[in-house]
Parts: sequence; C-alpha cells; structure tokens
Amino acid sequence: MIPRARAVLLAACAVHFLHDGFADLLYVFFPILAAELSLSLWQVGLMRTAYTGGMALFQLPAGLLAERWGERRLLAAGTAVTAAGFVAAGAAGGFAALLGLLLLAGLGSGVQHPLSSTLVSTAYEGGARRTALGTYNFSGDLGKVAIAAAAGVAVALVGWRTTATAVGLLGLAAAVVVGIGLAGLGAGGAPPARAARADAVRGGWGVRDARGFQALSAIGMIDNSTRTALLTFLPFVLMAKGLGAAGVGGALALVFAGGAAGKFVCGLAAERVGIIRTVLLTEAATCVGILAVLFSPLPVALACLLPLGIALNGTSSVLYATVADLVTADRRSRAYGLYYTLSMGASALGPTVYGVLGDAVGARATVAVVALVVLLTLPLCLALRPSVAAPASA
Repeated sequence: MIPRARAVLLAACAVHFLHDGFADLLYVFFPILAAELSLSLWQVGLMRTAYTGGMALFQLPAGLLAERWGERRLLAAGTAVTAAGFVAAGAAGGFAALLGLLLLAGLGSGVQHPLSSTLVSTAYEGGARRTALGTYNFSGDLGKVAIAAAAGVAVALVGWRTTATAVGLLGLAAAVVVGIGLAGLGAGGAPPARAARADAVRGGWGVRDARGFQALSAIGMIDNSTRTALLTFLPFVLMAKGLGAAGVGGALALVFAGGAAGKFVCGLAAERVGIIRTVLLTEAATCVGILAVLFSPLPVALACLLPLGIALNGTSSVLYATVADLVTADRRSRAYGLYYTLSMGASALGPTVYGVLGDAVGARATVAVVALVVLLTLPLCLALRPSVAAPASA
C-alpha cells in the first residue's frame, strides 16, 4: 500500500499534470488562431494574459477560501471550471468570446498551484519537502510535454476546436476523480470551525522573513513573466525559421521535456549545492539558451530547446519550496496564494507588454529583450542570500 504522504503527492502531481497541460496547450493554438482570426502579436499576448491573469486573480482567494472550505473541494471545482472553459472555447465564434472563456478557464486554474503546494508541503512536513515539491513541479512539465505534443498532432488532424473540446471533456472527468481520490486519503478537508474562526480573527500572512519573501517574490515575478513571454512568441520565431505548425507542438514538447527534467533535477540540486547557487546557474543558462535558439539555424535551434527547457523551468522548483521556508505552517495556504498572485500576475502581464514591443520591433527582437531581462534576477539572488544562508537540507 502506498504511504499516505506519497499518495497525496501522487494526487497533487496528477492535478498539476492536467492544469499545466491546459495552460501550455494554448501555445500550440496561438499561431493557428492568429492566422484564422487575423490577430496581431498584441492580441495574441492578450489571450495569454487573459488566461494567466485569471489564474493570478484567483491565487489569493483560493488560499484564503481553503482555510475555511479545505483544499479538496476547491481543487475539484476549479478543475471543472477550467475544463468547461476549454469545452466552450471549442465552439467560440471570435476573439472576444475566446478572451472571455480563457479568463474563465484561468480563474478555475488559479486554485491549483497554492492548494496543491500546500497539500504537498503539509504531507512532507517532517522532511524531504523540497524534493517532494520538485517532484510535484516535474509532473506539471510532464503534462506540458504530453498534452502539447498530442495537441500538435491533433490540431493537424482535426483542428484546434475539436482538440480543445476533447481536452476539456478529459478535464471534467478528472475533476470528479480528484475530489473522490483526495477524500479517500482524508487530505484537504475543511478545518474545524473553531480553528477557522481563530484564523479569521488572527489574520496576517504568516511571513516570517519579509525581506527574503520580497526578494523571492521579485525573482518569481521576473522568472514567470519572461517565461510566458518567451513561450508565447517562440513559435513565431521557429516558424519564421521554416518550422511547420505540427512541428511547433513537437518543439514545445522538447522545451517542456527539458523543463520536466529541470524541475526535478533543480529541486535535488538545491538540497545539495544550495538555493542561491542553483538559481544563479539556471537563470544565467536561460539567457544563454534563449540567445542560442534565436541566432542559430533551425536544426541547431531545435537541438537547444531541451537544455533551454531545463534552465527555463528549473528555477521554479527552487522558488516554490523556498516559500514554505519563509512562512509559518498555519498560514501556508494564504502565503502561497500571495506568492502565486504576484508571480502569476507578472506572468499574465508579460505576454501583452512584450506583445506591444513585438508589434513594434518584431518577434525576434522581442525574444532577445526577454533573454536580457532574465539577468535582472541575478542581483535579486544576492538580496535573498541572507534569508537562505542555512544549508538547504537544514
């Protein structure tokens, strides 16, 4: 029989697999939507902003509501809302309708990160939390790999609308399984009413180290905003090099496969060589990797995508686990909600801001700017260092 902590981790991984697959499936759709609806890069960026913005808006409410209702019900309900948004998107008639449905789907997906992270952190309170969260993050990138690759093939065969509807129906079934599975494990239930009332009176965010939390959040904001901007416009850069629409799904799957490995490996690396060294290495490698893809011919660029994904997504495993180190255990849901609101909010704005730049200077120059902005995280790592000066394994 699977020990309870591992079973909770497995359930959280399944939820993360699905939700990250939903989110990054959109990158496969964007070039096709741009051609079908005659969209500018700014409008493409706005669609990404609508989805990620919805996620950002509901991170904090999800964390607060979980203190009264429990994580389980909110995870199941949010998954159902996201799935329904994709089913409806398959029948949407135009840009405005798609924008509204993506916002709705993003709001539903806003429950996933703070609540799943809380479930895993709580299950591994006694140790190996950073490795467990690294595994949890690894599962999200597996979802990106599997669903993006499958979507690339499906879109070529049956079109984006049928693909969106099919993925949405899968999500609705998963929402039911998530609720039943977590109930069977006795995880994520509503806290006792007395404790909930005490929490409401006590208030606060539970942040034990304000300076460290601020530096960590700033790194997360830059890391997330540059990642979503890169992934939004990378397909346009690759297609300009001669890659076909079906090939975009495979190319993104390479990035996500690298990201899956990166999140797992970087979680382990942070345990052994330290948080700051790991983040410095991944962010510097991200900048170099983006520039290598940008200025290389297509075969070389494709070869660079896997290592780029390792660096691009590996940082987040280290950041997510570090949130738990800087806050009190009883306020963890809302602290994660606050962190994800800030990082996802920046992630939501990134594609639109860079999209405006892209319409002015082109996708290629915009991606080069993204690579340089990544380097802003390096001095912030030095500001974070005093807060994580103790060995990562401590």
